[in-house]
Amino acid sequence: MSDGTIRQSQGTPSWLGAVNDRVGLSALLDHGPLTRNRICELVGVSKPTASMMMTRLIAAGVVEESGQVAGSPGRNAALYKARTDRPLGVAIALDAFRLRARVVDAAGGDRPVVTIDLPRDPAERSAVDEVAAAIRAASEAAGTDPRVVHTVCIGTAGYVDPRGDGQLFSETLPGWPTTGLRDVLERELGVTVFVENDVNLAALAERQTGAGEGRDVFALLWLGNGVGTSFDVAGDLHRGSFGGAGELGFLPLSVQAHALDPKAETSTDLVGAAAIRRVAAAHRVAGVDPSTADLASILAAIADSPSADAIIDEFGERIAHISLPLLATLDPGLLVLAGPTAAIGGTRLADAVEREIRRLSRWYPEVVATHVEGDAVLQGAHAFLTAKVREELLSKVARLAVP
Repeated sequence: MSDGTIRQSQGTPSWLGAVNDRVGLSALLDHGPLTRNRICELVGVSKPTASMMMTRLIAAGVVEESGQVAGSPGRNAALYKARTDRPLGVAIALDAFRLRARVVDAAGGDRPVVTIDLPRDPAERSAVDEVAAAIRAASEAAGTDPRVVHTVCIGTAGYVDPRGDGQLFSETLPGWPTTGLRDVLERELGVTVFVENDVNLAALAERQTGAGEGRDVFALLWLGNGVGTSFDVAGDLHRGSFGGAGELGFLPLSVQAHALDPKAETSTDLVGAAAIRRVAAAHRVAGVDPSTADLASILAAIADSPSADAIIDEFGERIAHISLPLLATLDPGLLVLAGPTAAIGGTRLADAVEREIRRLSRWYPEVVATHVEGDAVLQGAHAFLTAKVREELLSKVARLAVP
């Protein structure tokens, strides 16, 4: 069956063999190369059963011997490892004019990251060409075959409506199809494509290795050129019926929040890139022209400015105001601040936001700066794809049991 379901009734030898093979392969993916004795310990099977498992998995092309280790006197034990050279995926984090990509295998191995600059003229843009280039470049950097890439995850600002023709809501993909994006990419490239909101992927990284690890519920607030939120409930991301859950940046401001900056009408206006520029100009931050510099340059100049503490406190109040709708909706015990602006403010910004939330409202979440280092969106796409590629590999084992 194409979905990997095992036909045999539970308890039959074929069913038991498939279950054992799947568990054995999972152990190799989780722990790396193992001896037969160690497989017995981890999986809970006898030595003869472990030997038969490895024989079947080697024949299936998903496991191979990788040397020997010293065992009892006069004997060496064979090491078995999972083959992670196929199938593969490619994780892509996409900004308006730049993408980062890396190959992903079923074990979540560390592969090189490639960066590709994209045309600024929408007439020169092509979703198919850009994703294809990402697959080729990432595969070349990893030393893998691009033809064995079966799945791609694209993380970008905005979202795709899961209904109908899959309308794309994004302001950062000039020249890309606004409808049917997944269908176009899958048809032209011959791979399975997932288009995921960048903030949701950042929350996935936060759940796996950051401040959200071990927490039942948390909200992640992304602060950068725009503003977005992700809701994580027991490890599940709430995307909403139309894929637009967490698009906090479009919300109009309350009267009190608008009073902080009369030029701001929405949450993005109050704490996004335009607000950073206005505040930097008002505080006469040196070393950068806020009207022309990019966000990263302005934030770096603010961090080195004598006005840094005052600006962080000001943004703490602004961020507290835009956080109130999500706190009233979800009431999380933990609010994680992530994104470029949050990275500059760090713990001091988190403390300011927490203090202002308690002053302004009845809610009192713990507010922390992200614990994820580096490219959170790409890390989240990597984690997302690792699970997909792993399931594809394990499903191959299940299909082998179908007569």
